[in-house]
Amino acid sequence: MIKRNCSASPKQLAWVFASIVAVSFAFGAAFAAQGLWLVLPFVGAEMLAVAAAFFCYGRGAADYERIEIGGGEIAVEQMEGSQRSVRRLPSPWARVELQRLGRSGRTTVWLAAGAERIEVGRHLLDARRVQLAQELRMALARPMPA
Repeated sequence: MIKRNCSASPKQLAWVFASIVAVSFAFGAAFAAQGLWLVLPFVGAEMLAVAAAFFCYGRGAADYERIEIGGGEIAVEQMEGSQRSVRRLPSPWARVELQRLGRSGRTTVWLAAGAERIEVGRHLLDARRVQLAQELRMALARPMPA
């Protein structure tokens, strides 16, 4: 199971957003009470922008990849935003491909069988991707129970 590294849970994110809204509207109300009522529409616009940013963050916060090897196949389940996909490869013909793009470029890990390829480890740092490739190669080299 590979998950995105998120610093806040959805519940914590909701509390942070609620506190930002409360503080901003408190300041807006204080200025409106002194006759500067035009501050309130700007506070509302600011809250819409913050809500959009939190929505974009929250949409990808639950992304994950699950790799299962067994029963003669490799199943790769990927959740990206609201899109969930499950792809399967026959493990006897599967291979792990590690690609480095340029000298200091990004490293990608692919599970392949025949012409089909699946990129895995997209939420990991490059050093951890290399380790994932090694772990997958070792898992595929082990004899599978019948």
